[in-house]
Amino acid sequence: MAITTDLNAQYLLSQIQKYQSSLQVTQSRMPLEGLQTQPLPPANFASTVTDAMGRALNQVNESQMASRAMVTRFESGEEVPLTDVVLSMQKSSLAFEATLQVRNKIMKAYEDIMNMPV
Repeated sequence: MAITTDLNAQYLLSQIQKYQSSLQVTQSRMPLEGLQTQPLPPANFASTVTDAMGRALNQVNESQMASRAMVTRFESGEEVPLTDVVLSMQKSSLAFEATLQVRNKIMKAYEDIMNMPV
């Protein structure tokens, strides 16, 4: 489960780096006469972000379900080490908190954009 989360984080990081490099290339081609304009993001950027967030939410959900299943097995008396149970619970909690913080940042950015004077 941790490997999947690491791979998803690496995928998101690579997507962000790819987007940043495309912005840098676009900005380097723009003339610097007077006002600098920001390039528009690619048309599929919103769908890419939506897909990435959907995958991240699914992984957080899977992590929480796996943690809950491990707790249930431990409570039913199966041979599950307590340290594994606690570690699983902490991983799922951390994943949830991180996802919540990302959601909060996205909502704040959306509110800032909507409150911009035109």
